[in-house]
Amino acid sequence: MKRKTLTRLAISLIPIVLLMAMMVLVIKVYGGDAICGGSQVALIIASGICIWLSTWLFKTPWKKFEDEIRDNISDLSMTLLILLMIGALSGAWTVSGIVPSFICYGMQIINPRIFLVTACIICAIVSVATGSSWTTIATIGVALMGIGKAQGFSDPLIAGAIISGAYFGDKISPLSDTTVLASSIGKVSLFSHIRYLMITTVPSFVIALVIFLILGLSHDTLDASRMTEYADGIRSTFNLSPWLMAVPALTALMIARKMPPVVVLALSALCGVVAALIFQGETVYGIGAVHGGSDAKIRLLGAMEILYNSTSIDSGNADINALIATRGMRGMLNTVYLVICSMCFGSSMKASGMLHQLASLIIPFTRKRVSLVASTVGTGIVMNGVVADQYLSIILTSSIFKDIYEKEGFEGKLMSRSIEDSSTITSPLVPWNSCGMTQSTILGVSTLAYAPYCFFNLISPLMSIIIAATGYRICRDMSRKTDGTGKRD
Repeated sequence: MKRKTLTRLAISLIPIVLLMAMMVLVIKVYGGDAICGGSQVALIIASGICIWLSTWLFKTPWKKFEDEIRDNISDLSMTLLILLMIGALSGAWTVSGIVPSFICYGMQIINPRIFLVTACIICAIVSVATGSSWTTIATIGVALMGIGKAQGFSDPLIAGAIISGAYFGDKISPLSDTTVLASSIGKVSLFSHIRYLMITTVPSFVIALVIFLILGLSHDTLDASRMTEYADGIRSTFNLSPWLMAVPALTALMIARKMPPVVVLALSALCGVVAALIFQGETVYGIGAVHGGSDAKIRLLGAMEILYNSTSIDSGNADINALIATRGMRGMLNTVYLVICSMCFGSSMKASGMLHQLASLIIPFTRKRVSLVASTVGTGIVMNGVVADQYLSIILTSSIFKDIYEKEGFEGKLMSRSIEDSSTITSPLVPWNSCGMTQSTILGVSTLAYAPYCFFNLISPLMSIIIAATGYRICRDMSRKTDGTGKRD
């Protein structure tokens, strides 16, 4: 019996190992563009291998796979809609001048005497506003690298401050696709997930800021002209006004009233379009002018393109152009495809029983609250190395632990937070992960060199376990505890 179990376990590892090999190849060939198709193909192939092995060796009927895939993708239908809404909101808020306003106001807090702290905070603000750590690092991060070098800071230390801030902002931003994905998989409201994240995220970020403050106080101040150049470039491109902040204020009010995320995102995007027509009328006109027609038609088409299409605005500065470029709903399609393909793989592993075999190795360590969270965090970190992509890490870790959390009577938001504290945050620390490769390339610093200085990314997984040990805001409803099949004990 033991031999049979070991054989099934070995077979269950085959799709994972093959997926890992294919992902390493895809990341090596495509780099940061792996999400544009290569990763999806690898997932479909791995899914096919899983199904073939299971139907051949375990005689699993195809109907079981079909039902599992359909049910899981159906559960994620709202997630996919939210991702598209995020693309629309990002486009509307950027072209309207809301995001540029956030960026300019964030730059005003920079103080060369405490460069590392201010760099971290600026990246956090920009990342919250854009919902993208990659965009933040590729734009503001590059500028901050130049300033930091001029002030005598080491490249790895500067990169650590930039990545720490960018991933903090990405993690708590309702515009972040990873945040949406983690909350949806855990069947938790987006804003409830973010509020719960704050319990571990804020202390981790504060500790990181204190460390950066201590490390940076000994350095002399130098000119921060590049930041001024960025701010001036944005002001010359956009008609910035304090009235633009009414839109984020309205969004915050809707969130406070606990309105559904899709409704909040849709109304916020609509308000962003109205703000764009009022404050950036010429820019909207220029976007729609390529189609021709009457003024009214051009403005209507411009407003529509802001929501669904990628847009680029020429500021006269290539770095600023990259910062204010938008992706719209169309720019989210690669992520949507990846989520669907990932769910196909996760569903195939679950329907075949292979996922259960792998989970059986972890289950003995999940009897208590702390060990369960620690196992989730550890698995998320390992998955970042195994599949080399944060999206896949989130989905596969969730697939392994979702039933365990339900069985033990814990809330889904505890799982989604633990996954975010590991899968999302540690992805740039793995050299062969798509995030690690991208950030290393953008900043010109090797992953292993900057990793020790990404204090927020290093502290977050530990903080997740520490908070779990205290039991703060962690509820365990024994009446919800099941036998693992969905039935109550």
